Amino acid sequence: MVSVYDVPADALIEDVADRLADRIDEPDWIEFAKTGQTRELPPQQEDFWHVRAASLLRKVAKEGPIGVDRLATQYGGRKRGSNRYRVAGNSSATGSKNVIRTALQQLEEEGLVETAKGQGRRITPEGQSFLDNAADEVLAELDRPELDRYA
Repeated sequence: MVSVYDVPADALIEDVADRLADRIDEPDWIEFAKTGQTRELPPQQEDFWHVRAASLLRKVAKEGPIGVDRLATQYGGRKRGSNRYRVAGNSSATGSKNVIRTALQQLEEEGLVETAKGQGRRITPEGQSFLDNAADEVLAELDRPELDRYA
């Protein structure tokens, strides 16, 4: 049985994002919202919402149960310190908790993620099956026999 651990993350996230495009809708406000304090502009990627939801689903499956605060830390970035006197160095800043929470709520409505009281979110059996099926197809796609003739 193929799992999320057996395939490259970028290929799995891309495939899961395509599958989620039919199941979840991006909110109207996402074209105006920044994804964290360290960002100057909203995301420019067309399918940003589905890619972020797929990435969150994978993280919850691998590290769950996990809360919004810890996920916001992982999606954060480097915040520049004051350079006026070059005393303060860089520090870290969290990502947008609203983006993460809203995406997790949509995944919860689809039955892919559930809330564990006092622990955060964890993957449901349906969500695990969803990811395993996607990982199986990604692995089959990576082992393309039509490319063997070039070896």
